[in-house]
Amino acid sequence: MLLWVSLLVLAPVSGQFATEPKSVIFLHSPWTTVFQGENVTLTCKAFHLDASEKIKWYRWYLLEKTQSETSGNTHEVHESGDYRCQAQDSPLSNRVGLLFSPANLILQSPLDVFEKESVILRCRAKANTVLKTIKLYKNGKVLEDHTVEIPVGMLTDFHIHQASLKDNGKYHCTGVKEDNELVSSNSVKIEVQELFPRPVLRASSTQPTEGGAVTLTCETQLSPQRPDVQLQFHFFRDRRSLGSGWRSSPEFWIHTIWRENSGSYWCQAQSMNPSVQKQSQRLQIQVKKVVPDIRIYPRPKLVFEGQELVLICSVNGVPGPITVSWYRKFKLKTDKKLHPSSKTEFKIPVVQNSHDGEYYCVASNSRSSFRSDPVTINSQPVLTLSPPGTWTFVGDEVSFDCEAQRGSLPIWYHFFHEGVLLMKIEATLWRTMSYRFSLTEEHSGNYYCTADNGLGLQSSETLRLSVTIPVSQPVLTLRAPRAQAVVGDMVELHCEAQGGSPPILYQFYHKDVAVGNSSAPLGGGASFNLSLTTKHSGNYSCKADNGLGVQQSEMMLLSVIVPVSRPILTLRAPRAQAVVGDVVELHCEAQRGSPPILYQFYHKNVTLESSMSHSGQGVSLNLSLTANHSGTYSCEADNGLGPQCSEAVTLSITGLTGSRSGPVATSVTGGLLSMMGLAAIALLFYCWLPRKAGRKPTFDSSRNPSASDPQEPTYHNVPSWIELQPVYSNVNPNRGDVVYSDVRTVKVENKQAAASDPELLKNTDSCVIYSQVKGAYTAAPKPQLLAASTPHR
Repeated sequence: MLLWVSLLVLAPVSGQFATEPKSVIFLHSPWTTVFQGENVTLTCKAFHLDASEKIKWYRWYLLEKTQSETSGNTHEVHESGDYRCQAQDSPLSNRVGLLFSPANLILQSPLDVFEKESVILRCRAKANTVLKTIKLYKNGKVLEDHTVEIPVGMLTDFHIHQASLKDNGKYHCTGVKEDNELVSSNSVKIEVQELFPRPVLRASSTQPTEGGAVTLTCETQLSPQRPDVQLQFHFFRDRRSLGSGWRSSPEFWIHTIWRENSGSYWCQAQSMNPSVQKQSQRLQIQVKKVVPDIRIYPRPKLVFEGQELVLICSVNGVPGPITVSWYRKFKLKTDKKLHPSSKTEFKIPVVQNSHDGEYYCVASNSRSSFRSDPVTINSQPVLTLSPPGTWTFVGDEVSFDCEAQRGSLPIWYHFFHEGVLLMKIEATLWRTMSYRFSLTEEHSGNYYCTADNGLGLQSSETLRLSVTIPVSQPVLTLRAPRAQAVVGDMVELHCEAQGGSPPILYQFYHKDVAVGNSSAPLGGGASFNLSLTTKHSGNYSCKADNGLGVQQSEMMLLSVIVPVSRPILTLRAPRAQAVVGDVVELHCEAQRGSPPILYQFYHKNVTLESSMSHSGQGVSLNLSLTANHSGTYSCEADNGLGPQCSEAVTLSITGLTGSRSGPVATSVTGGLLSMMGLAAIALLFYCWLPRKAGRKPTFDSSRNPSASDPQEPTYHNVPSWIELQPVYSNVNPNRGDVVYSDVRTVKVENKQAAASDPELLKNTDSCVIYSQVKGAYTAAPKPQLLAASTPHR
């Protein structure tokens, strides 16, 4: 059988390898099946192969493995088997199967078949064999038929043009000799391989910053069995071609990308011979707006008159070339820079009152402008928080420092919280005064200070303080449309911590596995919605975290119940046709539904019995059949989410299959059967005489079941055979020694009607056959009483 090479590691077209590729075997000539006595040359090729390097060869045939070594990369073989080669420091090649056939006719095929290639299948006869007809088969069906004489040594080629997946299958050929002998070749399996897989477009960044560079790579893998095939590549954005069209390189460079270049990118790869073209899926690239980092250093707390002040503008992240300008209300100075990352200075040699104000810098390129945060220089007192920051924690020790930048001592400082005076203190030696306290939640708010040396009151800017509070234990609640969660319901899990500073991150857990998270940036709770399935049953909890420690809620159990499906009612009987006296099991079961499930059985829409299943399985009801049990049956299942009723099942019951009353009934039944022949003759004779005489027969009172001394029956005047229907009444009365009493016959046209109509017992034309048939075993238990109105055949 032909084995095909399937490389596990292929070389990307860019020439880079994730791992060392396998060696590859090539055949010369290309056939995998030849005649015995012929030779095949194998060539082993590896990614790195020295001309003087030795190659190891392996052969597997049946359960035997042999090894050999060649000084070059070729190896001539003449034996069937699976061959592999291995160059130094390279993995083993895949197996190549060769068949050296002793047959009179062989079908030859190439080692590999790739898409869109032209393939030759060669049907070749053995030397001295002349064939007059050659046929090619695919999967057992004739493809081509050559009926001309094929001379000795000639070949018959069959062509597959532009191979595709439809050409996959098993092929063989047959030939007819001159003596009409049929010969058949070996089978070969054709599996058309991809020359290269569908390319994948990758980008160095799918969210680049505008002004940056992006590299696109059209990745695919060309099969090593076709080293002479070359690929070309073409890149697109939306419907627009990028670059000059087809190129040999799988990479495309976008040196500068802007926001308008956002879009859907894709690429094409194609081979020239054979012509195979494939397209990648689309890749979305979204160019982000530049968010530059522009800062001014230092941020002075104190600026005194007469001192020198140097402001430094640092610019990062703005694609160049850029221009940096300084502003204080209006433009002050412009410096030109050629590099994207740079620094520029703004110097104030001697600070004066006229220099008060906000200073900022602006970085601009040919497309956009970006502004830094401002720095303020003024003569007002400065309020600072120590340690610095606007967010602090409950229990922390903090201080507000108020400092006048100039002014003669002494100076009175006042500290305010939301306009309420906190402290008043006089500075006689130092320009800075502090207000210290331990934080509580109530300390959040706006603060400012004032300075006054009797020459005018000056107020600082307002400083906002936010006190961060750890979250409390969250509470998890379930919000559902009904009291009991049902499959398909949409429920909301709500987690909320009553205390804690925002933002708060909430995480939801099912059986200790995270299922989702949600943030509450302004505080309060967060929710997570579930569309319920049975898998959602179990314990749930949530966690709250605002960076000061995680708090977890208590567990909450969610039980998801499933409405019952329509139940299936089955009847299990001991035989194909139910018979009076059989025990029949009615089994009702819903395939889906959460327990407990209440099952109810119905006969002709009348409730028979109810039973509860706590395990989820079905329940059964056993019936000992009588004639009254004929009719339709159904069942109902309900687990509180709405009842479901089964389809109706009809039960048909025939007569008794035999006595079930023990030895007495068995003995009497046997006696009745043995006497039936004489009874029929007596009956006919007995009934015929009265009718002929024009009167009805009379009944001997001695034949009454209540008679204490029953007489033996006599038979006479049997005229001829008439059709009679037996009807049994008072079967097995409450006397242990009598089994049957008053066994009668009625002449009717319809036997079924006679058997089912109790009124026939009153027919004056009926005749008594037996009266008081005694049982053979008086000690036997009494049989059950069968009502006279129930015919028993």
